[in-house]
Amino acid sequence: MKSQSPLNEIYKKGLYGDYENKNEENLIKIKELSNLNIFQIVKYKNSKVLTNDLDVDGLKLSEKTNSVMSNGKTRILWFGPNNWLLVSEDQNLFDKVNKNVKETDFAVTDLSNSRTIIEIEGKLTKEVLKKGCPFNFNELNKNNCINSVFHGITITIDMIEDSPEKIRLFALRSFGESLYHSITDASLEFGYQSI
Repeated sequence: MKSQSPLNEIYKKGLYGDYENKNEENLIKIKELSNLNIFQIVKYKNSKVLTNDLDVDGLKLSEKTNSVMSNGKTRILWFGPNNWLLVSEDQNLFDKVNKNVKETDFAVTDLSNSRTIIEIEGKLTKEVLKKGCPFNFNELNKNNCINSVFHGITITIDMIEDSPEKIRLFALRSFGESLYHSITDASLEFGYQSI
């Protein structure tokens, strides 16, 4: 069975908003990512396993609040105490997780088809997010993540790069269209390109 993109019916490539007479490098770039595997790992309360002893795709499960571990292909986001979100292009990620994470100590849930992922890139990316999110984006740096809301939609924000700013937004699939419309609406002032 083939999975269908959450934004399949509404996502259209092109230039929108105030893009005229602007260098393409200065436009915000927005795209949907639908080829990533997403797993949530939660450590059971009665587990005695030390998380810093675990290794998934060469990365440790960090205990540091709002941190992201990355190797270019896989990102592990701190999602809460004893709770992580693994995001990867690797189609064999589930096997790698099961090899190192024991089901007696952790719950592993595949969230790949239940999330919408929107990636925003450009110099004004944080300005777009400031329009609908109460977080102080001056404190968000590369390899940081937060859970917050954007226009009332619960999201996870993953800062991929500082320069140019590149951020991934994760939301429940059922809120994907609303989030996409909110993000693109907030981007109109700066001009954006759907790629």
